[in-house]
Amino acid sequence: MFSADQLQKKFSQPLDRAAIALIAVLTVAIALLLLGGDSTAPRVREFTWQNKQVSASDRAFIMTFSRPMDRQSVEDNLSIEPPVPGKISWAGRRMAYTVTQGVPYGMQFKLELSQARERFAQAGKEGTLIEPFVGEFKSRDRALVYIGVSPEERGQLILYNFSKSEKTILTPKEITVLDYKPYSEGDRLLFSAIDSFSPNRGVLEQRLFTVTTGIIPETQGRRSRRRDNSPGQIKRILGSDNYQNLNFDLSPDGETILVQRVNKQDPTQFGLWKIEEGKQPKPLENEPGGDFIITPDSQAVAIAQGQGLAILPLEPKAEPVDFLPQFGRVLSFSADGSAAAMVKFNTDYTRSLYLVTTTGVSKELRRIQGSFLSAQFGPQGKTLYCLLTKLVEGEIYKEEPYIAAINLETGDLQPLVLLPDQREVHISLAPDGLGLLFDQIVSVAPQGNQAPVDAVRTSSGEAIARSRLWLLPLDPSAPTNRPLDYKPEELPFEGLRPGWLP
Repeated sequence: MFSADQLQKKFSQPLDRAAIALIAVLTVAIALLLLGGDSTAPRVREFTWQNKQVSASDRAFIMTFSRPMDRQSVEDNLSIEPPVPGKISWAGRRMAYTVTQGVPYGMQFKLELSQARERFAQAGKEGTLIEPFVGEFKSRDRALVYIGVSPEERGQLILYNFSKSEKTILTPKEITVLDYKPYSEGDRLLFSAIDSFSPNRGVLEQRLFTVTTGIIPETQGRRSRRRDNSPGQIKRILGSDNYQNLNFDLSPDGETILVQRVNKQDPTQFGLWKIEEGKQPKPLENEPGGDFIITPDSQAVAIAQGQGLAILPLEPKAEPVDFLPQFGRVLSFSADGSAAAMVKFNTDYTRSLYLVTTTGVSKELRRIQGSFLSAQFGPQGKTLYCLLTKLVEGEIYKEEPYIAAINLETGDLQPLVLLPDQREVHISLAPDGLGLLFDQIVSVAPQGNQAPVDAVRTSSGEAIARSRLWLLPLDPSAPTNRPLDYKPEELPFEGLRPGWLP
């Protein structure tokens, strides 16, 4: 046992006195903390779109908080500029913001949150205010691709970046581009082309290539796998020595190319071939068919066969997983694959447009005497933008094309642009739904005139002298029950087959 004098002597040392004082201070601090609660401000731990580049396929972001929040105060004080309409859902400390109209392309965005409070607080007190948060993200550049028709650009694939006001010629004059498909990241294009000045020049000698656009994708942190992203880097994909290459399609994931091919020595050998990167092309060896389109999941193809539509896996000799005898063509799939726009050829020579869903719903939208040429679903899945024709009464059979918007709930059709005296028209809906591109062939070379060897031609072989490009502004948020008043704007360059980059 220590005596009183020994204890006094022991604790009279400076180090001992400092330790006792520190213990006393910590004890008081702990007591105050227990009585007053945690006074540190809640904060945003994670914002999944922070400093990201987003595209139309990015439908939602998530914010994670350090503590449970008063949800209404968060929703009331969250702001995004420029506005991005959406809806909010919660799971514990995580808030999901789902975009309802798509993110407008070519823009920088700022997200701010302040004045929101935590959920739990001491009795009679409000929750602690959140630490102010500022997040930033951007959308992809607004860019289009087209095939040039002017003498300086004839047959070349051209990229125009609206966001940067930059024009880039992607292919050389030695080849004439016939058609193209963009890869989902926008960094490459798959295209078919023929030799511009060859004596054997013809659509049956078309070959397949890819070309880089110079765009470096950044969506959700992903970067291009290519080391050289400079524009105009061309790679040959498929030749035409033994087979004629006809129509082609690119899977949404960019991993598979399908091509209709005909053996030059034996035309009875006709069908789809599958091309995968790093592998040799191989025939699917299925029953030959007509128009085809790869499904949104990139696992199957919808192809016209006989008296209906077959859904075939992308494997050789595979049996159809489904057959739709009442339809003759698929115009388009919705982005999520839940619906498709299909055409039925009726016995009275009319054509019907149907909305067919994965839940088994088959709904007739319109029946016309003309033709349904192409269609694209709007980003909200509520509108179908169509290129169709109407039958013009007269002694000579004539169909006149026009562009229209169809309400998928009511089936109401609203004409947008009439295109009289047009033989061929191509449309492309912007990924954010804010614009529709289309071309207009102004004139073809007279039959008696000698067209240039490298002339761009229509599907019927006529040489195209001039072709305009137009942009039709759209408002996806406009009420569908009101008349639409959109006026197309002519673009300052000439071309064919305009298409938006994804």
